[in-house]
Amino acid sequence: MSSFFSILYVVVFLPSVVILYNIFPKKYRPFVLLIGSYVFFFSISGKLLLYLLFSTLSVHHIGLWLTDLQAERNAKLKLVEKTEKKELKSLYQTKQRRVVLFGVLLHIGILLVVKYTPFFMENINSIFAAFDVPVTLNIPKILMPIGISFYTLQAVSYIFDVYREIISADRNMSRVALYMGFFPTIMEGPICRYGETAHALYAGERTNYNGLTMGIQRILYGMLKKIVVADRLNILIKNVFDSGNQYDGGIVAVAAICYTVQLYMEFSGTMDLVIGTAQIFNIRLPENFRQPFFSKSVSDFWARWHITLGTFFKDYIFYPLSMSKPLKKLTSKARKHIGNHLGPLVAGAVALFCVWLCNGLWHGAGWNYIFFGMYHFVLILSGNIVEPYAKKLLEKLHINREGIAYHTFSVVRTVILVVIGEMFFRANGLSAGLSMFKSLITNFSLASFKDETILKLGMDIEDFIIVGITLLIVLVISIFKEKDINVREGIAKRNVVLRWGIYYALIIFIIIFGAYGRGYVPVDPIYANF
Repeated sequence: MSSFFSILYVVVFLPSVVILYNIFPKKYRPFVLLIGSYVFFFSISGKLLLYLLFSTLSVHHIGLWLTDLQAERNAKLKLVEKTEKKELKSLYQTKQRRVVLFGVLLHIGILLVVKYTPFFMENINSIFAAFDVPVTLNIPKILMPIGISFYTLQAVSYIFDVYREIISADRNMSRVALYMGFFPTIMEGPICRYGETAHALYAGERTNYNGLTMGIQRILYGMLKKIVVADRLNILIKNVFDSGNQYDGGIVAVAAICYTVQLYMEFSGTMDLVIGTAQIFNIRLPENFRQPFFSKSVSDFWARWHITLGTFFKDYIFYPLSMSKPLKKLTSKARKHIGNHLGPLVAGAVALFCVWLCNGLWHGAGWNYIFFGMYHFVLILSGNIVEPYAKKLLEKLHINREGIAYHTFSVVRTVILVVIGEMFFRANGLSAGLSMFKSLITNFSLASFKDETILKLGMDIEDFIIVGITLLIVLVISIFKEKDINVREGIAKRNVVLRWGIYYALIIFIIIFGAYGRGYVPVDPIYANF
């Protein structure tokens, strides 16, 4: 099984797990999910399953370690005088912080070694070469298990949540293992919190008709996005990005737009399949997308795109940093010198910088990913700085920010900025991204459309029409969702003939227009590699 969209997964693995899950008594169903999850992970990563096992064992032990320290502290607090309680709390907080530091460094350290060692060593070799140091480090080839970036963050969130006493460490090892390795989330998320999903994962509720049909409905919608659109666009994107300096700015712009569409359709389509799969087992996973291309600012976009990653960085990096004593002092000093608007932004900028540096590096070991993070850091910080001034200017010009014209301008501006960022994200290195951006600015032309170069990149007119029709379907559904109209529930409430007619029409559309068959090269899950 190479992905969730493979025939083996959709036709064999998932139905088998669903059948076995419902055959077994309730108390054994969580173990069916756990065994199925490990079988799935082994099928895609082989012996690298050991990474997941180690991470699960360590996070379980560290959680118990923290809970035992908390229980020990609480027991002693009952026995000491009031004057001694503050000192005792401080002592145990220090002990717990050391355990948290150990746990976080352990898991992040493994991620850094596995994912970033070649990148760091390549850059060290470049520095040595620049200064004529006669030393060349051998760059090791380290196998990286799929999904390590996702389950590592889940492990870190578990440790922090136990430390903060948001949850109690679970003494049930299998429950922690299922949380860490649940097969729908293991490759591309969403990044779940233990308190959100652990109970439902282990509840063992039998599959019901509503959960089954609504789950299948969402799986089909995800397949529509991935197989019909994302995979069909891949050949054009690959051809242009692999030889970006050969094309004018018009072709580069089309490729950048297509990649942004591909990334969204692939990732949100996978989330549809993942959430739909979980729904079959009566498990509710957090949503990861909320119509991001209706955003009016880059900040708003990132509140709607990969939501669980954004909330992770906000809760475990941005807030702890911005509320730390050094940054509070910095905010206080900055208020005095540069005012109540810019003052807090100084400390916020430090925390925001750390968030976007981590965001860029989390996505990949390359300077283009770091640039991608810094690009969004600058855009969001700039937006925060100019916001009050822009508001006053628009008021003076009598421009209604809630009006259709300004709203449309804001959305289009945001989409353009996002597309430029994704171009650097996809580029084969930072220099390639800068070269493509230069073509956009200095060599923009429509000549490639007139001489039909655009149709020689792997997609013909029929392909563009199929993509366009599918995107129109997704757009209409997204507009309804933006207006809080649930299309899925609306379909489910229709009479059985219409309802199943829509389902079968969707299946037939995917079968006829999906990108697969002879000559088709399967496209690996994009986010699974991050």
